[in-house]
Amino acid sequence: ASGGTVILGLLTLVLSDLNSNKALGPVGAIGIAFALLAALTMLPALMFAFGRVAFWPVRPKFGSAHQQVDEGSKGLWPRLGRGISRRPRWVWVTCVILLLAASTGLLQLKANGTPQSAVVEGYSQARDGQAALGKHYPQGSGSPAVIVVSQEKLQDAANAALATFGVNSLTVLSSTSPSGSYPVTTGGIQPLIPGVPAGSPTVVNGKVLLQATLSDDPDSDAAKAVVEKLRTNVHADGAIVGGTTATAIDTDAAAVHDRDLIIPVVLVVILFVLMILLRAVLAPILLILSVVLSFAATLGIAAIVFNNVFKFVGADPAVPLYGFIFLVALGVDYNIFLMTRVREESVKFGTKHGVIRGLVITGGVITSAGIVLAATFAALGVIPVLFLSQIAFIVGFGVLLDTLIVRSLLVPALSYDIGRKIWWPSKLSRSAP
Repeated sequence: ASGGTVILGLLTLVLSDLNSNKALGPVGAIGIAFALLAALTMLPALMFAFGRVAFWPVRPKFGSAHQQVDEGSKGLWPRLGRGISRRPRWVWVTCVILLLAASTGLLQLKANGTPQSAVVEGYSQARDGQAALGKHYPQGSGSPAVIVVSQEKLQDAANAALATFGVNSLTVLSSTSPSGSYPVTTGGIQPLIPGVPAGSPTVVNGKVLLQATLSDDPDSDAAKAVVEKLRTNVHADGAIVGGTTATAIDTDAAAVHDRDLIIPVVLVVILFVLMILLRAVLAPILLILSVVLSFAATLGIAAIVFNNVFKFVGADPAVPLYGFIFLVALGVDYNIFLMTRVREESVKFGTKHGVIRGLVITGGVITSAGIVLAATFAALGVIPVLFLSQIAFIVGFGVLLDTLIVRSLLVPALSYDIGRKIWWPSKLSRSAP
């Protein structure tokens, strides 16, 4: 089930409009499938071959208890379990309030795109070059907007483009020009040298290429607004607008579409997996809600840290999507490990006692796994790329939050408080141990 949630979660990326996301899904899913296959075949065979020596330098003895869970047991997890059993409602309500408070930071999240100049952290020759260009020429000189229009509509499209506020100048591509293009005004194609007739534009399949130099930095929000207005103005002439700024607009729009579509699909897929695994409806719904609350709190804290500590200019719209895929598909594993063990214990000892036994038995293993996963993603933070730095923080912090708060306190306390009704509508919700 753990491997299945990750595989299915990654496969939902094939619904993406962005090819980068669409390609990542199957590649990641295949990798997880092979890891699952190795864990179920090769690893047990190696463990069987090496025997107890595999646990060197510890050599467990036959009959040794994995973890004592009786009333007098010592250690962190038995003490935590006893604390939860005394005041379960107080524990889970407090956790929910804290997570909701952290979620308010979402109001500060700026995930509507970042300029290319901010992608690389630290020194960047490209960024310095763009700044130098903007001091002496129109800031959009290095990355003009590209307009493709039919030869018959050339002048109409040119007039509409020149009438767009924010367009500094316009040229048409021409193979007969020494510079490769001729300037275009409302009066038509202009010669490069006064008195010398201008040449003809280059025509390919009945289309000509216009280049509109923008007054603003092509990465800026102002330039995006100009290109969107430009698209509206030249649309009547059958022209299409491309270029660096237009690409950024379309990419951000596709990323927003992917985020709004894929996140609900992942939740539904994982919900069905949990229902099949736990043979219940209420418990999977509560687990999904806990995961959503944990993710919202993570993004809220991330937004506060990004804006006030790291001073990031913003975030790519794909950042929440990637953070969600990794956090939910991987983070829900810990709830799977916990609740499957709780269900096994509940059959013998009852739900309330089974919750505490499940927490005590799985606590150390799941926490160790969470710390390893968080440290792995945190290593991405050393790469001076804004997107990776943000993913590193979101996933690293989110996994720790899910491991230490949601799985260790919120879910056990809520399950304990609800009791055997947590397994509704299965038989376990109605029968005594």
